[in-house]
Amino acid sequence: MNPFSLHSTLLLFFIVLGNLVPVKAQEREKSAEAQIAALERQVENMQHTFQKITKGIDDLSWYDKLADYAYTDKVIITGPPPAVIKNPTAQGANNPILFSAYVFVPKTIDIHKKYPLIVLPHGGVHAYFETSYAHIIRELMVQEYVVVAPDYRGSTGYGAGFYRLIDYGGLEVDDVQASRDYMLENYDFLDKGRVGIMGWSHGGMITLLSLFNHPENYAVGYAGVPVSDLVARMGYKSQSYRDLYAADYHMGKQAVDNVAEYRKRSPAWNAAKLKTPLLVHTNTNDEDVNVLEVEHLIQALKAEGKKFDYEIYKDKPGGHHYDRIDNYGAKEIRLKVYKFLEQYLKPNKPFNNLDELIKASYFPRD
Repeated sequence: MNPFSLHSTLLLFFIVLGNLVPVKAQEREKSAEAQIAALERQVENMQHTFQKITKGIDDLSWYDKLADYAYTDKVIITGPPPAVIKNPTAQGANNPILFSAYVFVPKTIDIHKKYPLIVLPHGGVHAYFETSYAHIIRELMVQEYVVVAPDYRGSTGYGAGFYRLIDYGGLEVDDVQASRDYMLENYDFLDKGRVGIMGWSHGGMITLLSLFNHPENYAVGYAGVPVSDLVARMGYKSQSYRDLYAADYHMGKQAVDNVAEYRKRSPAWNAAKLKTPLLVHTNTNDEDVNVLEVEHLIQALKAEGKKFDYEIYKDKPGGHHYDRIDNYGAKEIRLKVYKFLEQYLKPNKPFNNLDELIKASYFPRD
């Protein structure tokens, strides 16, 4: 054999071998990445399955905890089509979304009379209306408020597809309006002139945006520890929290890449729109919504010359949940909230004092 040919052949072999090894390594790396991605999807699906189970259990608890106080129902209604439609030409792609809402009607009502309605959106980036609110619903039932609590798009317990419909500070607000409209269209004993909205945390943010965007729909609003400034919020939260908003099915970008969109969804940057009586509460030791967000909201409302009520509580026990827990101090604060709402919604059986509120959690009123 020609020595030159042998050398050339060996050289060519090692060149090919040298090129093949990285290719195989790359293939293994891609395969590992694909396996990790598949495992992540499986874990996510398992999480959503588990949330469906816990949600079902929680739903049963609603009927048990309110048996003596309310006629409880869970209805399915429609909201606007998704904010992000991957295949807009697919069959049904532009259909309104379906979502659930809880309806609570006091057992003491007379359907021949008129009653006020309270819309109560839950908190959380992703959460649902859970039975930790049961004592508050009981207090509202005793006063003879009718309540609707929507599990708007992005709520947990309804699967991955619904979870990914989230539109934080956007179309979820329209879902809440849809729940209000549903109630007024289907319950003749509701007074259209006596509709209020209240919520805490992200539910407080939805309350504010609902009042700002639909002032004609509400007589009054209460926002407890409301998320108020998403731009500031992204600054003091962790990267993993920021990534929730930057997901491709959500905002799609970090705040640094689209400040205008984050401001658009922030109540503090929309304070000029307020036309409705409003009460705002916050707590200086809130571990979730830093008090600086609500302070910015209060300053913005004042700068716009808006008339509203507010109180900044100092280091109240319970932090973010200080006025939703069951202790005496929390009930004192809730009584203030109810007395504020009472001015505009005029419930048939308002609380006259704290003793009546305390008893309401254990004994239905005749």
